[in-house]
Amino acid sequence: MRALSHLKTMLSPELLQAAFSRLHGLGHIVRSPFGRSTRVAAPTVTLDGDCHAGRVYLVGAGSGDVELLTLKAARLLQQADAVVYDRLVGDDVLALIPAGHERYYVGKERGHHSVPQAEIGALLVKLAGQGKSVVRLKGGDPGVFGRMGEELAALAEAGVAAEIVPGITAASAAAAGMGIPLTDRAHAQQLRFITAQLCRKDGEPDWATLARQDETLIFYMGLTKVEAICAGLRRHGLPDDWPIMLVANASLPEQASLVGTLADMPGKLAASPLPSPCLIVVGSVVSMVATSPAAAPSAQTEASPSR
Repeated sequence: MRALSHLKTMLSPELLQAAFSRLHGLGHIVRSPFGRSTRVAAPTVTLDGDCHAGRVYLVGAGSGDVELLTLKAARLLQQADAVVYDRLVGDDVLALIPAGHERYYVGKERGHHSVPQAEIGALLVKLAGQGKSVVRLKGGDPGVFGRMGEELAALAEAGVAAEIVPGITAASAAAAGMGIPLTDRAHAQQLRFITAQLCRKDGEPDWATLARQDETLIFYMGLTKVEAICAGLRRHGLPDDWPIMLVANASLPEQASLVGTLADMPGKLAASPLPSPCLIVVGSVVSMVATSPAAAPSAQTEASPSR
């Protein structure tokens, strides 16, 4: 809650106006390593943009930590007439919505869809048609496994204007929380996001193309499929000791993680279950957790030795 209070203070119109008036017109010195210095104009930051009636804003709420919310997302939450939000949006973020503004919960949980996707699209169209400014608030980034495409299609069919506001996706938050990069010249030159919820019943990923040692794999929504992921990658060539990491509740105080190998992770997870949502990271970048100065102490303790 301290983070929420701090953000609310930051967003106080009076303080912002005072701060910006002091900054406006001032410059700062850019110092060159070669001895020359240049005075440049200070950048101007504002939180007074428009929130248009009859428009839907598809907004990423980020990974959960309210301080990782973008300034634009925070502004729109305070301005919009109605907010339609998902299950993974935290209370600290929702607290930014002013009292009296309309809220609609349309969250989905595994095995239980509180509101069908078609009805969510219809609700967005209806609210915009009533002349309201609408924020469709999604956890993480709305364009990463967030079914945003279906909502854009519904809005396009109804002729409703829309705007996308990206957010910090779980992959970035999980890697940052564990103190590692997603890519690294010595470990991974490629990055791949994969949904573990297969599009077709009884379908299976192309393990042969995924079992590479020069990239980082990120599996979303795969907590119940850890054993299958480990087995599939091992079966198609990745070594038994290839690093894998599970991160639950990334960026939140209750963040929890497991670091291990493809061979031992199913057993580790069975012995120490993690809650959902949980992200799965596979790749040699995971070996950097053990020595990273940015990793939480608990993460370093449980990490496997570097490869």
